[in-house]
Amino acid sequence: MALKNLHTERLILQEISWEDLNEIHRLHSTPEVDEFNTLGIPQNLEETRVIITPWITCQASSPRKLYTWKVILKESGEFLGLAGLTLSQDKYHMGEIYYKLLPTYWGKGYATEASKAMVKAGFDEFGLHKIDAGVATANTKSARVLEKIGMTREGLRRKILPIRGQWVDNYHYGILEDDPRDY
Repeated sequence: MALKNLHTERLILQEISWEDLNEIHRLHSTPEVDEFNTLGIPQNLEETRVIITPWITCQASSPRKLYTWKVILKESGEFLGLAGLTLSQDKYHMGEIYYKLLPTYWGKGYATEASKAMVKAGFDEFGLHKIDAGVATANTKSARVLEKIGMTREGLRRKILPIRGQWVDNYHYGILEDDPRDY
């Protein structure tokens, strides 16, 4: 099954294309976005191209394991950031979500809205049993987003994230298909 776009009240999550390269590079080059990101800041546009190549080439795969969407404001078409869903494609029926937004759009509920859309699609469109997410323990704002969408902190993975030459702890969150949620 291919799911191209997700729609929420204020957002469109639209599959990325090569036309989004400059915006994605700008996002990945923003120091505030990189604070808890394991990718690091790309040296140049070509490095960003290498990073997103598998995200775009997988769009032709069947079955699909990876969805990467640009998050855009419905009203203006502004690029806010990225969101993604990885599917296990096995008997476990699991997925993992992530999101990253430009700092201008932090604190406005967009990450929560995009995350709810991905969780809903994971359960309703892909028939997943469980959806996970990870967050650096110091990233309290992102942890709050995961809690707001009904995810449960299930554990701590010690020193698993390589961020700027340091090993950082990660909280593991999850939500099950039959966990209560209001969306």
